[in-house]
Amino acid sequence: MGITKEYSNNEITIVWKPEMCIHSTKCWKGLPSVFRPKEKPWMHPNEAPSQQIMDQISQCPSGALSYYLNNQKPDNHE
Repeated sequence: MGITKEYSNNEITIVWKPEMCIHSTKCWKGLPSVFRPKEKPWMHPNEAPSQQIMDQISQCPSGALSYYLNNQKPDNHE
């Protein structure tokens, strides 16, 4: 199944599947306040409004990034 990492703020949880990532750079070029590839952890979901994060994640070409609303967590989000 591979590694899955999650990063949360109060509203959403970002789900990252590193094995799927094609390093298109769309995430961090589009929203560098949240996605900081040279830092650990590299995601900072408290640094932008949740809607802005969701909009940026929708541009991920590989599907390595996804999210769920914390009040609507799916049974299986993998």
